[in-house]
Amino acid sequence: MSETSEPAFGGRRALPRNASNAAEDDLPTVELQGLVPRGVNLQDYLHVTNIHLFKERWDTNKMDHHTDKYENNKLIVRRGQSFFIQIDFNRPYDPRRDLFRVEYVIGRYPQENKGTYIPVPVVPELQRGKWGAKVVMRGDRSVRLSIQSSPECIVGKFRMYVAVWTPYGILRTSRNPETDTYILFNPWCEEDAVYLDDDKEREEYVLNDIGVIFYGDFNDIKSRSWSYGQFEDGILDACLYVMDKAQMDLSGRANPIKVSRVGSAMVNAKDDEGVLVGSWDNIYAYGVPPSAWTGSVDILLEYQSTKNPVQYGQCWVFAGVFNTFLRCLGIPARVVTNYFSAHDNNANLQMDIFLEEDGNVNSKLTKDSVWNYHCWNEAWMTRPDLPVGFGGWQVVDSTPQENSDGMYRCGPASVQAIKHGHICFQFDAPFVFAEVNSDLVYITAKKDGTHVVETVDTSHIGKLIVTKEVGGDGIKDITDTYKFQEGQEEERLALETALMYGAKKPLNTDGLLKSRSDVVMNFGVENAVLGRDFKLTITFQNNSPNRYTLSAYLSGNIVFYTGVSKTEFKKETFEVELEPMSFKKEEVLIQAGEYMGQLLEQAYLHFFVTARVNETKDVLAKQKSTVLTIPQLIIKVRGTRMVGSDMVVTVEFTNPLKETLRNVWIRLDGPGVMKPRRKMFREIQPNSTVQWEEVCRPWVSGRRKLIASMTSDSLRHVYGELDLQIQKRPSD
Repeated sequence: MSETSEPAFGGRRALPRNASNAAEDDLPTVELQGLVPRGVNLQDYLHVTNIHLFKERWDTNKMDHHTDKYENNKLIVRRGQSFFIQIDFNRPYDPRRDLFRVEYVIGRYPQENKGTYIPVPVVPELQRGKWGAKVVMRGDRSVRLSIQSSPECIVGKFRMYVAVWTPYGILRTSRNPETDTYILFNPWCEEDAVYLDDDKEREEYVLNDIGVIFYGDFNDIKSRSWSYGQFEDGILDACLYVMDKAQMDLSGRANPIKVSRVGSAMVNAKDDEGVLVGSWDNIYAYGVPPSAWTGSVDILLEYQSTKNPVQYGQCWVFAGVFNTFLRCLGIPARVVTNYFSAHDNNANLQMDIFLEEDGNVNSKLTKDSVWNYHCWNEAWMTRPDLPVGFGGWQVVDSTPQENSDGMYRCGPASVQAIKHGHICFQFDAPFVFAEVNSDLVYITAKKDGTHVVETVDTSHIGKLIVTKEVGGDGIKDITDTYKFQEGQEEERLALETALMYGAKKPLNTDGLLKSRSDVVMNFGVENAVLGRDFKLTITFQNNSPNRYTLSAYLSGNIVFYTGVSKTEFKKETFEVELEPMSFKKEEVLIQAGEYMGQLLEQAYLHFFVTARVNETKDVLAKQKSTVLTIPQLIIKVRGTRMVGSDMVVTVEFTNPLKETLRNVWIRLDGPGVMKPRRKMFREIQPNSTVQWEEVCRPWVSGRRKLIASMTSDSLRHVYGELDLQIQKRPSD
């Protein structure tokens, strides 16, 4: 900025906001306190000739700080923990007359009181929790320092300088990108807000770069692997760019509460040009269908390179990318799936389903939707802003659903606070509480305009909450961390606490449960395979000595996984006669031709059965979703499974449908084994098989995974994966 230009910050502060890690101003190499007397040569004073950061993967710095997996040739350390550097001088260092210090600077307007300019003094002993540099070895013309950072240090990419004091001012090294140092959150450091004391959990929630995301239906749980890729080349810089794009103040980047809240807003593009555009309308002409992504790497790298939001995402994609962001910066994180998640209900603890008098769903009045499943994230951190006991796992959700303080974001909300109904604690706890605790209320809308509550289901919403198990690909039930068991005294108390703190429950459902009908109705759907006919079986049990007749109605709908109906493909009414104390079974055939033409992204079919007992006017209602079984991709590997050795990966797919698949894209990914790749096939004829071969050379040893996805105009959500054990290269 020239001397004459107007300051952009209008006189309100001495310096503009420091909100970009990428922006920088160089510190002066010479800061003199006056004129240097004639005959004095500043070159005679101690001069830095070189700086060594020990930043190779095998060096102790990266090994000790658990940053050796990052594909990045800069020094990466975690805050609150010491690391080594070596400074070479033009002559031997004499501590009695030579004075120097290391300086770390971040952003454009460094200030010591904001933590953006950090002078690190040379001290005789390091103190826990404080910046300091201790000389641990002196060579002929060099010193080795152990530098300790503060556990409350800003997280980001710092520039490093060495400043030498002379009687006439400061001599400073010039800007050298090779000495740039990344400082991350440190779950291994007890003083860090993200400290996690279990080594296996740190291995899983910080260092594991491949995860499993659960989806499907409560009765038919499906899983898919996701490549988080937080250590891949360029991902750390992309995550820092996300915070820059949000114009997040650098001084706020020391706080995991603020970082995770900004991340939850920035991973969606709804109001801030963030990473991913959400789309739930099954039309993806201008981008990639959400089901096609195999991981976060392509998405984050495209966002950083184009500076534009990436198309398209749905909840599990938002959660996968957000998990990468959190783990990459050092915040322990996991993806969580809630089956039967209450949405669009204004943090209201009631989901109203309106029925016509004949038992059919009234879609005009039914505004609330129950998502078959919804994925969000949990991040681990202390919550000094809340009373003691509410730290630990926090819900953070980047799927754009509700506005929070003017932006589409959610959390961090304490899981412990949600369980106990303390929804007064920030952020967005009432919304999350409602997602897992709402009642499902069936209401008949009479022709005279009155509404009659028929039945209340208190256990449908938040039926099951799961995440990936530590150290394996299995499922872990964490429902009891969010809620007490239905009917327990603690559960009632948690609800009363939530209501006291302002949760809305328009209808008092206590005592509204009607006396049980004499007739019990249930139905089941047999395993339904895409492109084939299947049967639906409805059973009626008459537990009384009376004879009854029932008018039953079946509605089959193609639905989005969000519970929103696209179209009704099956409609059937039938009469049932029940003899006293009898059991009757009705079977309905669902033909492939009825649903195939209009299937959506995730092949969900939703069935709603209602029956009216004509003699008692009791209404019986049941609903169930089914996920069609979709064919899989097959992945095979030839060659030696070793670091540095060529392997041939083959992806194979056979089209089981009676129609030709067009515009077929197959994607292949495997962190540490191969960079994400893709290939297009114009069409795949019915019953024909396509093969795609790629050569790759793994660079990471241990348990690895190859992940493939396929998408086409008429068939999506096709996946395949293969577990690999990659051997280390024999030492030469």
